[in-house]
Amino acid sequence: MKKSNWLFYFLLIMSTLITISANNWMSMWMGLELNMMSFIPLILQKNSKSSSEAAMIYFLIQSISSIILFMMITINLLKLLNYSNMINMLITISILMKLGAAPFHKWMPEIMTKMSGMKCMILMTWQKMAPLMMICNLNSNMMLIKLSIIWSVGVGSIGGINQSSLRKLMAYSSINHLGWMLAINKKINLWLMYWMIYSMIIFMICLMFNNYKLLFLNQISSSNMNNPEKISMFIMMLSMGGLPPFIGFLPKWITIQTMINSKEFMTLFFMIMFSLVTLMFYMRVMTNMYLSFNSSIKWVTINQSKMMTMMIMLINFSLPLIIIMDIF
Repeated sequence: MKKSNWLFYFLLIMSTLITISANNWMSMWMGLELNMMSFIPLILQKNSKSSSEAAMIYFLIQSISSIILFMMITINLLKLLNYSNMINMLITISILMKLGAAPFHKWMPEIMTKMSGMKCMILMTWQKMAPLMMICNLNSNMMLIKLSIIWSVGVGSIGGINQSSLRKLMAYSSINHLGWMLAINKKINLWLMYWMIYSMIIFMICLMFNNYKLLFLNQISSSNMNNPEKISMFIMMLSMGGLPPFIGFLPKWITIQTMINSKEFMTLFFMIMFSLVTLMFYMRVMTNMYLSFNSSIKWVTINQSKMMTMMIMLINFSLPLIIIMDIF
């Protein structure tokens, strides 16, 4: 890795920490701008036409949302208008654009197909932290947030059904999970726990996809995975779908309990129904691997750490252990 890349990774981490620790909107905006300018060179690390397109799309979307955010912050500071509800609504829209939440989601699956696996992982996990923290601190229009939650959960589940590209599938999955995180956005400890478990699962899946250079669904059936690796990927996908007794069920369980306590039954009903759809396309990824004819050469092997496979399985099966520890 080039020395300059370490600098951009450092700036990426520092800019997010600046945003989440700032006590005024202008400092948050500066942190977001620094974050954008440190992530674009990382996208361009791979010198190709597709990465240039991804960097341009990312720059345009983030710039437009930053302009809206800066204008609203300036108007609010100078007290030029007394329409506080409208200002809050436009700030919320600009942050939702940065997150890639529906209905401002179209750019995310598009640039995911044009980036490398690790950059996709950063976009789906780390890049969400600062905007989510801003929404948590904002006195936002709850009707707009609810609409975005239902839209994100719906688009994230239906959009992934017909996808053959694994990166697009993961992008729609990320939009779906973002809807769940927005549902508990006012309770910082809960959405942070959701974000951490989701990031851990995404990291493991991206690592597996990168190791086998998997880009499309039909490549899974011809990959050289041994049985423990197949089982661990199967478990990771079910965990991603939020199926018990895997660790991915824990954040969804917490969200369901929180929403029941808040009496948001209708929103919760839509979220659970659309979650079943996401589970369907996760299962489709795995049926390709298990039921299709494996045409790979058996003596070609890829060195995959057995310890890594065991760690993946242990992490995904840790939910029953957490419940037992909580009981005692």
